[in-house]
Parts: sequence; structure tokens; C-alpha cells
Amino acid sequence: MNVELINTGSELMLGRTLNTHQQWLCRQLAGLGLVVTRQVAVNDTADTIASITREALGRATLVITTGGLGPTSDDRTREAIAALLGRKLRLDESVLRHIEHYFAARQRVMAESTKVQAMVPEGATVLQNGFGTAPGLVLEISPANPASPRQLLVMLPGPPRELRPMFADQVAPILRQTYPLETALVCRTLKTTGLGESLVEQKIAPSLEPLVQAGLELGYCARIGEVDVHLAARGQQARQRVAEAEQITRTLLGELVFGVDDDTLEAVLVRRLTERKQTLATAESCTGGLIANRITNVPGASVVFWGGLVTYANAAKEKFLDVPAATLAEHGAVSKSVARAMAEGARRRCGTDYALAVTGIAGPSGGTTAKPVGTVFIALATPREIIVKRFLNPFDRETFKWVTSQQALDLLRKNLTR
Repeated sequence: MNVELINTGSELMLGRTLNTHQQWLCRQLAGLGLVVTRQVAVNDTADTIASITREALGRATLVITTGGLGPTSDDRTREAIAALLGRKLRLDESVLRHIEHYFAARQRVMAESTKVQAMVPEGATVLQNGFGTAPGLVLEISPANPASPRQLLVMLPGPPRELRPMFADQVAPILRQTYPLETALVCRTLKTTGLGESLVEQKIAPSLEPLVQAGLELGYCARIGEVDVHLAARGQQARQRVAEAEQITRTLLGELVFGVDDDTLEAVLVRRLTERKQTLATAESCTGGLIANRITNVPGASVVFWGGLVTYANAAKEKFLDVPAATLAEHGAVSKSVARAMAEGARRRCGTDYALAVTGIAGPSGGTTAKPVGTVFIALATPREIIVKRFLNPFDRETFKWVTSQQALDLLRKNLTR
């Protein structure tokens, strides 16, 4: 069956907002055995939304739109699609009560225009919005051929914090019931770090080839500092094939594999530190607090994360981490000696089991022949020793900071597995 995704929003077309829906929704749908065949982004004009939706409904069994369900004048998806399908908009009292409660609970004044979100096309199933005011909508379209599968049009709100739980909790169950899998689909994603996509493939592809020939679907997804290995199979032997492929991949990649499916490196660290009842502090210079930010994005991080110090200036390194002035003068702020002193000082000052420290040259200037732009020293202070690693990350500043944070977190992860 064909599945099409329509993302609406002039902000997408102007490059002011990153379209994260395409990746997230495609992944969720694939997990349901529904592979997106076409995805488009369009502006907020009613004519464009109606035209692209008409075109999609002419091909696809399932059409999902995102955005344009809010209360402002540029939110036109609801009205455009209702007009396209010839369905009148009617006030849904339950949605209106939800909107009024949403504002009352937050002691905020509700603008009169907000009530437009309670206008629902005839015949639509309402998807409650637990994180906002605009409900999602599901419309069943009568197919031209009665023998064809049921055709659904799903309209979701634009903000990810509203769309994602709505899809997971309400849309996914509807899709499972409406489009049950003819054969079992088993998927597994192994998360790796420390090696590029081509080298990961080079290590595992030859050994997995017999399984691929037998029906295993093997894929790779590279992002900054990570490579995902996707394993999937259908049919009666799907679970066995995926399990065998996972075992082979783990054996060949070893400690490069840090997690599975939706794991993040920081979540894995928080989980392991929690299990071990151990604590962590950070001392950051060139990453400006990014390591601490990633860790504190994980629910439950307060159990293991004591705190972080962003000591950008040399004077801050001296004052808060007890880095000797003589060490800074002799070796420079970006050096093995200073990284070591930062980690040691953070662990001692904070009284934690571990401390991570980073110092480097993010660029675009400041490099030398001996220490070119991208040079970074990462130190890990443990109860047993202090480990210092030197890396070269010659990227733009944002990428440099992310890769460096990844390397620091991974250094701690590997130490925790020993």
C-alpha cells in the first residue's frame, strides 16, 4: 500500500524551522510495517494544501498531514481539507471544553480566535491533544473501488511535543487495527559510535551476507558521531534472523555498540551510573556545557549528575578547578596536562566518582602547527586513574562541540564496561 506524508508550513519552506516530522514519522510508520512512499513539504496557502492533498488521496491508502491546525490565520489545513472533501465544520463541545480547561489550568487568557480549533469536519474522529489545544483528526475516505483497503486521512498538529505522543498513543493503535501486518515484521537497530559508516559496513557486511540473501534487510544511518545499523526481517523466521544478525554484529563491532533502538549515549551512561550507584561531574571549556546539557536531558539524571563547571577562561580554570597557573603557562590551556588537572580538580572539588574534562580549539582561528584547529584533549578522572585522550576534530564550531561531547561520553561509557 502507498503511504504519503504532507508537511505544511511556510516556515519549513523558508528554512526557519527544521522538518523533523519526516524522519520521526517515517520511522514510526516503518515499525508498523507501513513504509512511506512519498513525502512533501508545502507552504500554508489553502489552494496548495488542497491541491497536494487531492493528489495524494488519488494514489495513497494512508495520507498523513502535519501542521496547520492551530488558531492563527496561517493555520489553514483543517479548513482547506474540509472544503476539499465537502465536509462541513461543526463545533465539537468536548474539544472546546478541553481548550478552555487548558487555558484555565495555566491561568492564561484565552483569545476568542482559539475556539476555531474546536471546529471539526463532519465524520472526523477527534484525537485528544494532551500537550496543547489543537486536536488531531482522522477521516475515513470512501474509496472509488469498494474492494480497496480502507483509505484514511490523518491530520496531526505541527509542534513535535504534541504530534509525537498523539501519534504513539492514538494514531498507531488505529493503524495497527486498520492495516494489520500480513507477515510478522521484526526490527532492531544497533547504535554505534567511534567508527564511520563505510568502515562499519566493511566490518559486518560480508558476515551478514548469507542472512541478507535469506531475507534480512540490512541498512545504515550515519549522523554526527554515530552510525545506526538497521536489521529487519519478515515472516516466520524473522525473529530468528534478526537475533542471529544482532549477535554477529555485536561480535564484530564489540564495544563500538553502545545501545539499541532509541537509546542515546547519554541515556546509557545515566542508566549505568545509576545501576552502579556512582556519580559524575563535568569540567568543560571548548564545549561550553554541552556535555552537561546532554546528560541533564535524560530523566533521572539528578541521581548521578552532581554538576558541571564551564571554565572557559584560564582564570576560571585556576579559580574553580585548581589548575596551576604554572601548568597553564608552560603547556597552554589546550594540553594534556591542563585536561588532566581539570578532571582531577572537578572530581576532588565535587566529590564524585567520575569527572569528565574537555579543553580544545574550536576554531576557526587559534590553531598552530603543533595544535591545529580541532585539537581537543579529553580527560576522565576515575577512582583508580586519570585517562587523557587527544583527538582532532577539524569541523565547524557546532559540529566540533557535538563530536567532542560524544567522544567524552564514550570515554566514560567504555570505562564503565570494564
